[in-house]
Amino acid sequence: MAKYLLLKHYRGAPAAVNDVPMDQWTPEEISAHLQFMTDFAARLEKTGEFVDGQALAEEGTWVRYDGEGRPPVTDGPFAETKDLIAGWMVIDVDSYERAVELAGELSAAPGAGGKPIHEWLELRPFYGVRPTITE
Repeated sequence: MAKYLLLKHYRGAPAAVNDVPMDQWTPEEISAHLQFMTDFAARLEKTGEFVDGQALAEEGTWVRYDGEGRPPVTDGPFAETKDLIAGWMVIDVDSYERAVELAGELSAAPGAGGKPIHEWLELRPFYGVRPTITE
């Protein structure tokens, strides 16, 4: 088994097919999207492939260590990741191909008009864990 992180982006990824920003969706469209995500995770829980996942709030703060005896520094000249990352899911699957298959399914979550978003998801293996890739 290999663990992968699926990252959903607000922006920064290539444009989705159904590229209507979520803040322009109706409450019903948002509910349908969230239900799709919940159902997807529940299905993966049954197969043992779901580890964890969360949607992220828009607000956030960068924090870094600033030296012995000094208070942590917050914010600064950093990429606004809180504006980029919408949420994440960790999966534990048998192969890279399965990770790609699941990312493709998740990409089809409904968006504006109830149509699949076909958004780009970032698929990243966990560091130090060799993915199982079959040729």
